[in-house]
Amino acid sequence: MADLENTLHMDLPMGQVVIELLHKLAPGHVARIKELTRQGFYNGVVFHRVIDGFMAQGGDPTGTGTGGSKKPDLKAEFSKEPHIRGICSMARSSSPNSANSQFFICFDDATFLDNQYTVWGRVTSGMEHVDALKKGEPPKNPDKIIKMHVAADAR
Repeated sequence: MADLENTLHMDLPMGQVVIELLHKLAPGHVARIKELTRQGFYNGVVFHRVIDGFMAQGGDPTGTGTGGSKKPDLKAEFSKEPHIRGICSMARSSSPNSANSQFFICFDDATFLDNQYTVWGRVTSGMEHVDALKKGEPPKNPDKIIKMHVAADAR
């Protein structure tokens, strides 16, 4: 049975994506994702960078790839968890401790990112909906997160 407090539901135009939050691997990042999700921060935010065969990136309220939340940046929580298909990881600048609200979901193996980006979740169902996101940097008419919520809050 899924741990509802550590399960995210991300509603996309094409369907729902379910993400298992890896709270033991990256407790600070998971806490931030849940906090922002509960504030409705991600609702209506676009996937501004979607590279076929690599990853889909979102979580920037400006939709440009340069924005984040008003909260302080997070200290890196790098791990040996491999960046493979369905892994959710935090985007950041060149500084390891600069993750804030932007994240990406891997379409395929991207193990060259291992130990450099904080893995915080994995898609457990609905990956076909992530695959269907419009591609581009940025995509023309990018797809948005309709709503994101912690499964425990949906009861």
